[in-house]
Amino acid sequence: MTAKKKWSAEVTEHSDAMNLEEHIFESGDAKKIAASLKRSAEHSDRRKAEPFQSAMSMLNFYINRAGKNLPQERRKVLEEAKDELRAAFGRPKQD
Repeated sequence: MTAKKKWSAEVTEHSDAMNLEEHIFESGDAKKIAASLKRSAEHSDRRKAEPFQSAMSMLNFYINRAGKNLPQERRKVLEEAKDELRAAFGRPKQD
């Protein structure tokens, strides 16, 4: 590891971000990602917003952090995880 951590790792470790399951964003299963984010959001004592907003924000943070380096197949799974997360919280699917 380099002497200086990436800013995104610093944000994840020291902000009011949720405590996440290890390597959850590496999963190829959108439902598994959404379920894990939901569990983390509901049980976290580090979040400031409602569970749904915190979970969706963390998912968007990860997608945005990867940027153009995120392979299309991974992006597709993570975008599907957004829909699964909405469904898990009983929110309407966005078009």
